[in-house]
Amino acid sequence: MNNARLLIYSHDTYGLGHLRRCRTIAHALVKRFKGLSVLIVSGSPIIGRFEFRARVDYVRIPGVIKLYNGEYTSLGLHIDIQQTLDIRKAIIQHTALSFQPDVFLVDKEPLGLKGEVEPTLRVLREIGVKTVLGLRDVMDDPQWLADEWQQKGIPPKLLDLYDDIWVYGPASMGSPLTGIEFPEPVDPRLYFTGYLARHVPKTAELDLSALPDRYLLVTPGGGGDGVEMVDWVLRAYESSSKLPAAAVIILGPFMGAAEREQFERRAVSLPQVIIHTFDRHIEALMANAAAVVAMGGYNTFCEILSLRKPALLVPRKKPRLEQFIRATQAEALGLVKVLDLEEDDSTECMVQALQQLSCQPPLKENQVSGLLTGQERIAERFLTLLGKHQVEQLNKVEG
Repeated sequence: MNNARLLIYSHDTYGLGHLRRCRTIAHALVKRFKGLSVLIVSGSPIIGRFEFRARVDYVRIPGVIKLYNGEYTSLGLHIDIQQTLDIRKAIIQHTALSFQPDVFLVDKEPLGLKGEVEPTLRVLREIGVKTVLGLRDVMDDPQWLADEWQQKGIPPKLLDLYDDIWVYGPASMGSPLTGIEFPEPVDPRLYFTGYLARHVPKTAELDLSALPDRYLLVTPGGGGDGVEMVDWVLRAYESSSKLPAAAVIILGPFMGAAEREQFERRAVSLPQVIIHTFDRHIEALMANAAAVVAMGGYNTFCEILSLRKPALLVPRKKPRLEQFIRATQAEALGLVKVLDLEEDDSTECMVQALQQLSCQPPLKENQVSGLLTGQERIAERFLTLLGKHQVEQLNKVEG
């Protein structure tokens, strides 16, 4: 073997979070280790719109989407969902056996979508591949997650299928597995990495002449669940022409066409508002912004910390409490301000919040110190999982 290989699985049924997190990890590792190749297996329909570093590539499996009733349907193929899942399962296993990874990293879903990755996990473990489950700092309400995992039979299988469980956050934010009962202690397998630091890509070109001198970046992430937040911000700008900064709103590629068109029409008469659908270099827009208004998803929160931006979070509470839990914990630490749509969604409430946000100071170094260690600690743990011979061939490069 001339190099080491990492295979990453991301089910990607909704939004941008899983893909962006996996891409960040892959890029950090190939930058650190010049003898490493990374292959990402993803169901994201827009993975091709992102740039990838040398030695990082992807295989796209047929997309699926979760319906409001909790069931799944094929995203692009007019075939039965079970057929789609069978195709996905076959591609995942064939890719894994052909790629022959040294480490297999599964993002968030321990068994994959509808259990699709379990057969691959079992086959790879039989041939000695190290297996890792990567989890966000916050998954959901502990009791809800415990019930969901119990129904799926995950706790005993987790211990059987994984060597490591990486938590992409600091231990100070708590464990995402609190409240889940396991047949034996899971803590020895938990490895808290800290948050994944973000940087403005060198390839990102931002035309500053097309942007206001001072603006708030408003981002609902993928946008599929950000309609209420964007509407609230637009109402504030419609009601007041004296807000201290303009707004650059990135709606996200998954926002519905009808909602997107409605927001674009409303923005035409608002000289302080600029709307775009999607920007793959959101870090550059955030770096140039005076402050950020967001929902509190994992990746956006990492960017806020990394770029030390004043931030106002408007987290969703459905279908999961993940964003709300993260936002309230971050507010308690003095990192962000939070608005709750269910408490007061009045226009005046948002106007006041935006005025206060414009005066909010940037985060200080001591506020984020020790939180953004994700890439470094993942690299350290990755080396630990590899055997001595593999480490020698990896040809480690610092920096």
